[in-house]
Amino acid sequence: MSISVSLVSQLLFIALGGAIGAVLRFAGSNAVYSFLGRDFPYGTLMVNVLGSFLMGLLAILFIERLDSAPEFRAFFLVGVLGAFTTFSTFSIETFYLIEQGEVLKAGLNMLLSVVLCVIAVSIGIFLGREL
Repeated sequence: MSISVSLVSQLLFIALGGAIGAVLRFAGSNAVYSFLGRDFPYGTLMVNVLGSFLMGLLAILFIERLDSAPEFRAFFLVGVLGAFTTFSTFSIETFYLIEQGEVLKAGLNMLLSVVLCVIAVSIGIFLGREL
């Protein structure tokens, strides 16, 4: 089985983008937590909504508007934004809220995360198509 140079290049760009996205997620969510506290998963919610918005906007720009190189798209969309958004963190935080008896907070987190992220990606797509 041979691996093409293009695939290796894309994987390297994804890895680099993933490292950057993970650091941005950590910094962004901690900044939100320092401002709003940790009694609700505000930081995770913020990065998921922002990441969803950026995914919608950048997907349209990179694929439909700019016809960017596969490595460039892989870097931003799969690497940076894939590591920046935190669905696994959302899941564990929601589980812990339920486990702690905070069922209303858990439900609110699930509702807001899904609804706001779908709205954010929709706005990003709309803006990307209007540019």
